[in-house]
Amino acid sequence: MDEALLRSLTPAVIGILVRRGADFAAAEDAVQGSLLEALRVWPDAPPRDPKPWLVKVAWRKFIDATRADASRRRREERVEAEPSPGAGGATDDTLQLYFLCAHPSLTPASAVALTLRAVGGLTTRQIAQAYLVPEATMAQRISRAKRTVADVRFDQNGDVATVVRVLYLVFNEGYSGDVDLAAEAIRLTRQLTTLTDHPEVAGLLALMLLHHARRAARTRPDGSLVPLVDQDRSRWDTALIAEGVDVLQTALARDRLGEFQAQAAIAALHADAPRAEETDWVQIVEWYDELVRLTDSPIARLNRAVAVGEADGPQAGLRALVGLDTALPRYTAVSAYLHERSGDLATAARLYVDAAAAASNLAERDHLTRQAARLNAALQG
Repeated sequence: MDEALLRSLTPAVIGILVRRGADFAAAEDAVQGSLLEALRVWPDAPPRDPKPWLVKVAWRKFIDATRADASRRRREERVEAEPSPGAGGATDDTLQLYFLCAHPSLTPASAVALTLRAVGGLTTRQIAQAYLVPEATMAQRISRAKRTVADVRFDQNGDVATVVRVLYLVFNEGYSGDVDLAAEAIRLTRQLTTLTDHPEVAGLLALMLLHHARRAARTRPDGSLVPLVDQDRSRWDTALIAEGVDVLQTALARDRLGEFQAQAAIAALHADAPRAEETDWVQIVEWYDELVRLTDSPIARLNRAVAVGEADGPQAGLRALVGLDTALPRYTAVSAYLHERSGDLATAARLYVDAAAAASNLAERDHLTRQAARLNAALQG
């Protein structure tokens, strides 16, 4: 059973049902039913053409649900006759489905969950496991999201930037449970590049590929973090790096720079260095300047301070921190690193302890605690 094929067909089948008159929530439920039916039937009797099969089964499930619901009697009169399996299939509605799932009226968490369910084809249980929440909680979140977009016309133009941001949120969740959300985000972004030629979609894909290429080297067998400077670069996936660079260069050639292209350019410069000490920090600072210009993001300014510290020395990096909110995530850790680079080990050790206390996950907390312990041992020795 090719579950990847089922996932890839899900948004197109939902789109066909919506075009035929089903509301989004009913269409999504019917398609989920057809996927379960496929998992039951296909191993013994696979169809010659999977998409029309799914459309036919999903449409029948929609009609059955409509008949069973007295409040939808009038709609039943409109949709009773079943169209031919191929009807409505000429138009690919997947892009509109992306827009709908990333609608501005949804919270980021709801948009991510709805995208994974409707576009990604994941089950509610899989999504709940990935986000480490009870299945009932995730089911409620998805149901609320469906109700929120119920009255949104399917043919309304959406915002590509919003879709890109939702996929970026999915990617950043990484791996949890039995669903690899980073890989799923890459799959969905690849799909999106076939539906729109927006350069920021390509920029996001390049960024994902370049970051994902370093995944094997990012942690030790015990789960502890390995900083970029200490990673074994022979474990980086050179095929993903080459693809990411190629995608990025094509996007940059269009001269419509966006924040994800700028972030991908920074990631490409890291990937291009055979050794950490050969990293072109001057160029990286220039790209951070572009990123700050595009976004005015405090996080971009914080990361720029690290790059400045590498390019121009730790004191320059500390000066670049001036004016930033000390409550920013990772601010204290960055300050600790730059103080250590400047030789102020006592201040750095204290700041590493503070940063560990504020860390958002166990792996990061353990890493920062070890950094503090290392410096304290050096001070006592």
